[in-house]
Amino acid sequence: MTEVLLTVGTRKGLFIGRRRGDAWEFGAPRFHAQAVYSIAIDTRGPAPRLLVGGDSTHWGPSVFHSDDLGETWVEPTRPAVKFPEFTGASLERVWQLHPAGPEAPGVVYAGTEPAALFRSEDRGESFELVRALWEHPTRSQWVPGGGGEGLHTVLTDRRDARAVTVAVSTAGVFRTVDGGESWEPANKGVSAVYLPDPDPEFGQCVHKVTRDASDPDRLYLQNHWGVFRSDDGGDHWTDIGAGLPSDFGFAAVAHPRRGATAYVFPINADIDRVPAEHRCRVFRTRDAGASWQPLSRGLPEGDHYGTVLRDALCTDGADPAGIYFGNRNGEVFASADDGDSWTQLAAHLPDVLCVRAAVLTP
Repeated sequence: MTEVLLTVGTRKGLFIGRRRGDAWEFGAPRFHAQAVYSIAIDTRGPAPRLLVGGDSTHWGPSVFHSDDLGETWVEPTRPAVKFPEFTGASLERVWQLHPAGPEAPGVVYAGTEPAALFRSEDRGESFELVRALWEHPTRSQWVPGGGGEGLHTVLTDRRDARAVTVAVSTAGVFRTVDGGESWEPANKGVSAVYLPDPDPEFGQCVHKVTRDASDPDRLYLQNHWGVFRSDDGGDHWTDIGAGLPSDFGFAAVAHPRRGATAYVFPINADIDRVPAEHRCRVFRTRDAGASWQPLSRGLPEGDHYGTVLRDALCTDGADPAGIYFGNRNGEVFASADDGDSWTQLAAHLPDVLCVRAAVLTP
């Protein structure tokens, strides 16, 4: 019997669902009154480890972990993520938690606001600042996006533990190939329509980047305006937004098993942040962005206004893939067939900020 774990981070706590066979069960919320902006499910160890970036209005942000699927949680006695004194900065939020692959056992990355990358070698119990990115010569020219200056995307490369790609709002994409000792912008071809120079070296408001399942050099990028693909690891980007009802959006995720397949959730516009054409639809490409197919069977019909944020769309690693998304209406939807059909799992939750899923048993 296939068992799937689904974690839903909201503005008021964490909700955990488990599917055994075809039936879903959700437990009581964890982290009451905390906004959960980031979740990771690390399946590399003998037991899955859940990592959560919580944000308490009273106690501030912290990183928690659980080794029993969320029944109990541990918060380190010393802050897991903390800016060194020399930076003059303090942690506002943990936007991203990303376990590296088997090429880097025990390594977990955290992306934060202010925009910085932290690295852990103990599965997320303690982190150290990646100093070269913090001290990048372009940093003084980075500016916050509408949601703040956050490092919200981390991609590792299964071929090389030293290769890491990150995205910052609003600085764009940066890459390292030497384990974080040096970083280079990787934004050529990504538009910045709000700047005097629409094609700068950096400064793009990248919303999300995801890596193709079969070609690790192929990346998909959802920009503030525009959907793009790179076939050379980010050296060059090509616009693939034709065929979408809008090329504005936040979320993007690649199929976990099938190459050339990715998903986005188009939004009307930056000044009208609701689903494109007021319809609840995920769009899928199976040809690396040459064409797009709307997926809506089982989703709400008629006018709909539930915005899907950048980390509120995910897959569970299976094939056929489980695809999941949550929205700011507090609704959560799931597909067990690559997105061909959908079922509503929850409603009336607080704003959904992020979702993560994993298969626990084959």
